[in-house]
This record gives sequence, C-alpha cells and structure tokens, in this order.
Amino acid sequence: MTENIRVCVIDRHPLFRDGVSLALNSQPDIKVIVQGTSVWDAIDVAQENAPDMIVLDAGVLDPSMGAVESILQHNPTIRIVILSDEADEEHVYSALKRGVRGYLLKGACSKELIQTVRALHQGQNFISPGLAARLLMRSGPSGTNEAKGSGPLPPLTPREQQILSILVQGRSNKEIGNKLELSEKTIKHHLTNILQKLRVRNRVEAALLASNHLPQSMLAS
Repeated sequence: MTENIRVCVIDRHPLFRDGVSLALNSQPDIKVIVQGTSVWDAIDVAQENAPDMIVLDAGVLDPSMGAVESILQHNPTIRIVILSDEADEEHVYSALKRGVRGYLLKGACSKELIQTVRALHQGQNFISPGLAARLLMRSGPSGTNEAKGSGPLPPLTPREQQILSILVQGRSNKEIGNKLELSEKTIKHHLTNILQKLRVRNRVEAALLASNHLPQSMLAS
C-alpha cells in the first residue's frame, strides 16, 4: 500500500487554512498531519514532524525568505508550496532560487492544489498556469528577468521546440503528453534536456526565455 503524502498547512487565516486542509484530506493519498499560523510554526513542524510537504502562506514570510532556507537546510527533502494572494514576479523568482518547488495563487481551485501536491511529490516543480501566464504577460521588451537573453535559443530538436511551445502555455507534463500523445515520463525526459540546453533552473525560466525567442506562430499553436 502506498504511503500518504504527509502535508503541513501554514496560513494566517483559519478559515482558508481549514479549507485547504479539507481539500487535501479528501484525497486518499494525501494527509494533513498538522496546521500552523506562523513561519515559526513551519520551522518547528519541519524539524519535529518532517512532513513530505509544507503548503505555506506567502504572507507569513519576510522578504529574505530566511525561513525557507532554514527549513531546507535542516531537511532538504521537504517540498515547499507557496500560496500567494498576488502574482509578484520578483517574489516568485526569489522563492524558486531558495528551493521552493511550487507556487500557486490563492484563487486556484482545489483540483489545482491537489495536482500541485502530487506533482511535487513526484519530483516535479509546478507553477499554476494562471500564474505562469501572468509572468509571461509581465515579461515584455522593456521587462527584465534572469531568464531573458539577447541571443538566439541554443539548438533544440523539433520535438523539444514543440514541447517548449506548449510549456509556455502553462501546461503540466501530463497535459503536454496528452496533447502530443506521449507518456508523462517521456515529456519529463525531454524537459530535463531542454532545461540543460537553455541553462535555466526551472520551467518558469524556460517558459519566459521561450516567450521572447520562439516564433509567435509556434507559441500560438
């Protein structure tokens, strides 16, 4: 029998925290083992309970995100998902740099949250399609971000270009695989190669880079 994904939920607002916990506990493979209200609760839980994952309210974090670094230094296997009220590009990049594996807006539905928890448990990163779309809209000719480069993309195979063009739309590995009639494992393998070739750290940076360099005909397909 497969063990449950053990999750800790940290949020300032009891009603929202209870709703997140209820949605996760409704799934047979996910178990919320503890709740908390502050960043100190998150640090204590990480050390005392060693959950598989922490769903963390962005509002409890200070700008330096020292708590994230503290949690991952103590237990680097914990996956952290941040839930935020708004899409702040700098906050997203700062979180990803520090080892956060998932980033969702609080307006996401329970299905998207559950999908994120499962994706992270399988070793993937996950940024909600709605948030990815906002990030792409904010990255224009006058914008600045670490994923943007002035030169052309490194050589990619036709299949890699195809996958990258769908990734820009904020699709998950499963959704990309369904569209191309390929297995999720095959998509994951291609994405690993794409990230290495583009010299980026995650899907969001790859999508932002592609949005500035791939032909619009490919991005719209």
